[in-house]
Amino acid sequence: MLIDFNELSNSSRIWIYQCNRSFNNEEIEKISKDIETFLEAWVAHGQELKTSYLIKYKRFIVISVDESQSSASGCSIDTLVRFIQGLEQEYNVDLLDKMNVSYKHGQHIAFKPLLDFKKMVKQRAVNANTIVFNNLVETKQELEDYWEVPLKDSWHARFL
Repeated sequence: MLIDFNELSNSSRIWIYQCNRSFNNEEIEKISKDIETFLEAWVAHGQELKTSYLIKYKRFIVISVDESQSSASGCSIDTLVRFIQGLEQEYNVDLLDKMNVSYKHGQHIAFKPLLDFKKMVKQRAVNANTIVFNNLVETKQELEDYWEVPLKDSWHARFL
């Protein structure tokens, strides 16, 4: 069951998939339809899941499940990953590689492989106050509170 993201409980589980490039408006429209179709049919052990999604900054796909009714199981999560892999192939993008960092560079969202980002920290091209995206957050509330944070307040701080 697909619902508005704002209607999800704050404890709803989320998965964030960051793209190695921005999607254009046409792609966002098509991807949104594909996600909606997927989420409407997504089940766990035959149980309907209460789901929603966001596409943020034309770069991040956020999928959410309100687990107060039914929890996403291993098999249903595998189905989600296969769906995301399909998007990767269709749009020739990278959504599953967790060894990349997205951060704000002025008004833009920049994307770097982790090794390059570490070099940027050493070279002081980014600093403790640079806003980074913590894609490890697990709930809707964490998304709102801890997703966009200064580097010094994220797991990326170990590079400082």
